[in-house]
Amino acid sequence: MSNWNYAEVIEAIAEIQPQAPAITQGHRTLSWEQVERESRALAQWLLDKGLSHQETVAEYLYNCPEYLIGVIATMRAGLIPVNTNYRYGTEELSYLWDNADARVVIFHGSFVDTVASMKDAMPKVVAWLFVDDGSAPCPEWATNYQDVIAETPEVIERPAPLSGDDLLFMYTGGTTGMPKGVMWRQDDLFCRLNVGAYRRWDLEGGLEAMKHRLRELGPSLPLLPACPLMHGTGQFQALESLIEGGHVILLESRHYDPAELAATIDAKQVAQLIIVGDPFARPLVAEIQAHPGKYHFDSLKSILSTGAMFSQDMKDALAAFKPRLLLIDSLGSSEAIGVGTSLSRGNDTTTTGTFTVSQQVRVLSEDNRDVVPGSGEIGMVALGGRVPLGYYKDEAKTTATFRVIDGKRYSIPGDYAIVSTDGTVNFMGRGSQCINTAGEKVYPEEVEEVLKRHESVADACVVGVPDERYGEVVVGIVELIASAPRPDPEALTEHVRQHLARYKAPRSIRFVDTIGRSPSGKMDYARHKREAIAFVANSSNPS
Repeated sequence: MSNWNYAEVIEAIAEIQPQAPAITQGHRTLSWEQVERESRALAQWLLDKGLSHQETVAEYLYNCPEYLIGVIATMRAGLIPVNTNYRYGTEELSYLWDNADARVVIFHGSFVDTVASMKDAMPKVVAWLFVDDGSAPCPEWATNYQDVIAETPEVIERPAPLSGDDLLFMYTGGTTGMPKGVMWRQDDLFCRLNVGAYRRWDLEGGLEAMKHRLRELGPSLPLLPACPLMHGTGQFQALESLIEGGHVILLESRHYDPAELAATIDAKQVAQLIIVGDPFARPLVAEIQAHPGKYHFDSLKSILSTGAMFSQDMKDALAAFKPRLLLIDSLGSSEAIGVGTSLSRGNDTTTTGTFTVSQQVRVLSEDNRDVVPGSGEIGMVALGGRVPLGYYKDEAKTTATFRVIDGKRYSIPGDYAIVSTDGTVNFMGRGSQCINTAGEKVYPEEVEEVLKRHESVADACVVGVPDERYGEVVVGIVELIASAPRPDPEALTEHVRQHLARYKAPRSIRFVDTIGRSPSGKMDYARHKREAIAFVANSSNPS
């Protein structure tokens, strides 16, 4: 059995290639030696706060070198890193940090006001670590990251040795709307990501074999995760690049700018690009086509997309721009990494939604029978092998998602698919009402409850409507209180934004006489979705 621990691997890489670049953002580049020094100092500071083995540290940061250093330092101290969606409102943040039992929160200066408004209600948190981004001074109740790096001795006095059993938490949207913490053993995550890596290590050979191979190969390729590190796609791929001895390139802008992305690919000689489907690909293609000859992408070898649909026309456009570019459409989730891939290059593009799956994947009927290829039967996607331990402090959801079938443990996060005669899998989507907008998950019940808090709203339904750029957009269907004044649709949208992340707020509001619940209280989501699609289409194309 292997025993891979990320902190030990990164320490070994820093020893072998100390002057090689590790993380770059804009004009700022940190060598492996610098990453090692800062992560050691931060790890000791965390331990000096009295944190015990495998307590948790939350990161409330935009993309920046400190994000990755924070994850490395947390692991180095024998603690558990916890991601935080920076788009969350205070209710979601409070729930996440309380649920995760966060003991330290590392946050950007941009979030000072938000943290200040809620810190007194977070008794589990013993320290707040401020990362300066030029937006606000460090408050007196927080510690400045730069002071920690400058003043803390780089001596690690861990309460327990590092191990492959040490955990990483990846919080992702839950079926009730509130996030749930996926618990990955570091050894399992390392081995799972290694399967699809550009540079694969001999897993059974261990650390010494990896070090020997790294000395032979030298530094790995530069990778640019265009998506946020707070999500599994960005963080897992950045970690994979680092443990290959690679170089992670981060964009400077906090809002996606396709011109910045295209220019950075050329300027930094990026070899691997990570995106989230069409929300990233479509603006990038438009930028390339609007400026013929401006961008070259000579260094770019592959684009990996996951988390949102990577449509056929976008693959075709990128293949036409750079015929030798490998386009990888990856199917997976925080609970089930590497379910399947769809590879395209040049004129050989694979149909969107069709995947070649891992040998550890089964598509199962409701009675746990393997779906017969070519039968047209829709089944649940189940991934075996290295999978998470479960959801933190949620036995019911763990039991529902991680099941033992025929004596083996599988992750079944709710994806449905049809198996073709040739064994390829046609992905159908989630069986729930989850809305995927620009790679972000939105669960209707959560938004519905906030809408119903408005003084004029009697009932509400929320659905996703297909959108060319975002995949889906959120649409609210609202039944008003008969005696209440009719609110402006924008006022209802703003009402949601005051309580939840902005991306969860409806982009359109449709008023109806009645939601039309059944006697049992259930809503006909399918009918509301059909009507919302027609409503949005008519609103966009008035007669």
